[in-house]
Amino acid sequence: MCVNNMVSLPTGNLGLDELLNILNTLPVDITFVDKDDKVRYFSETKGRIFVRPRTIIGREVKNCHPAKSLAAVEKIIKSFKDGTKDSHSFWINLQGKMVYIRYFAVRDSEKKYMGTLEVTQDITDIKKIEGEKRLMDA
Repeated sequence: MCVNNMVSLPTGNLGLDELLNILNTLPVDITFVDKDDKVRYFSETKGRIFVRPRTIIGREVKNCHPAKSLAAVEKIIKSFKDGTKDSHSFWINLQGKMVYIRYFAVRDSEKKYMGTLEVTQDITDIKKIEGEKRLMDA
């Protein structure tokens, strides 16, 4: 619920400005497609991997992907809607970066499909991590 620009969540309250900046600070790009296959939201992180214009809001997701990947996108969403899958993961080399792309079915408390969340992350530097670096090392 949102009252006076505050979003009330089960684990706390955030101002709309705080929530927006939290979502745009996450080290991942997120896009949400609703149960009717319409793009409803995307984060505007710095250096976004797959740039999205604001004009895609309300557009059918099938109109936001290249033709060569459309069948795969439709298959993923179908598997979420029929309940046979809850996630799909892919990784690609893109312009010298290792990009991890994950799709998640978003479901309500009764397991009813609400939409699809796409999470994309540049994992190039993460793949190089070895050993440990603890908080005390900061």
